[in-house]
Amino acid sequence: QVLESGRILDIGTGGGFPGIPLKIAFPNIQLHLIESIGKKTVFLTNLINKLNLDNVEIHLGRAEQLAHIKDLRESFDSVLTRAVAKLNTLAELTLPFCRVGGLSVAQKQTYVKRETDQASHAFGILGGKLKSQINISLGNLLHPRSLVVIRKEFNTPAKYPRRPGIPSKRPL
Repeated sequence: QVLESGRILDIGTGGGFPGIPLKIAFPNIQLHLIESIGKKTVFLTNLINKLNLDNVEIHLGRAEQLAHIKDLRESFDSVLTRAVAKLNTLAELTLPFCRVGGLSVAQKQTYVKRETDQASHAFGILGGKLKSQINISLGNLLHPRSLVVIRKEFNTPAKYPRRPGIPSKRPL
């Protein structure tokens, strides 16, 4: 249902994955992409124009700063990341964007039980609760992946996320 017409955010989208393929598959979603590198946002702009995609917005900046903008904060049905950081750090970067009832979905390597256990405290502080871990196989990849799904249960305190760099240097 969310993928039919929801408001979706892809943080650290890089070359547009997974946001752009989702937009192609589900053209009615409102897609927002966050990328902190200007050259990548230029590429994304060209790609979106070439593919003639509507309802796609690109935000240049760091999630830690953009999450404090009123129109972005706690306004998304789903927030997606290809997880390159630990879950307690990712929770601080994603949950402030999720509306209550929304989902943060992080793609991780399959073996994340210890990481989810360590991050449960951070989830609670930030308004989230682990909903599920979905193991997936992506064909010939050497390592299977998991989608870690966190449901937003209550509003994130206004002080989160902390300033750029702090969530990864001093995770909750």
